[in-house]
Amino acid sequence: MSNHPNPQKQKQFDKHYLEMAEIWAKNSYCKRRQVGALIVKNRMIISDGYNGTPAGFENECEDENNKTKAYVLHAEANAITKVARSGNSSEGATLYITTSPCIECAKLIIQSGIIRVVFVDDYHSSDGIELLNRAKIKVEKFEL
Repeated sequence: MSNHPNPQKQKQFDKHYLEMAEIWAKNSYCKRRQVGALIVKNRMIISDGYNGTPAGFENECEDENNKTKAYVLHAEANAITKVARSGNSSEGATLYITTSPCIECAKLIIQSGIIRVVFVDDYHSSDGIELLNRAKIKVEKFEL
């Protein structure tokens, strides 16, 4: 069984993993934006995440002015820290995410060994994508 399916089959896998990431995003308590992420290696989901507050904090992402609180974690940061805590490695994995990464998350993606990022929606800044491109990480926008 090959880990590199033909391009049509890969497109089908990408679509299904992104659909799963969109479902996972619904776990987020954030009102302004709900983002979901999956880390996949050898066609196995090794981690997942969604944006939200750290464990043990109240599940309110926005302050009274509807601004996102500074300590809210992004979906990809949650997925990357979750895989690190599990003892698994994300080296050579693909990150499926509903919104393209910010620059801070792009740094985590680079350091985690993820080699491919597939996303649906654009983040308001393209700095994260530019950094991933500079690091030679394959980045693909996918139309669902």
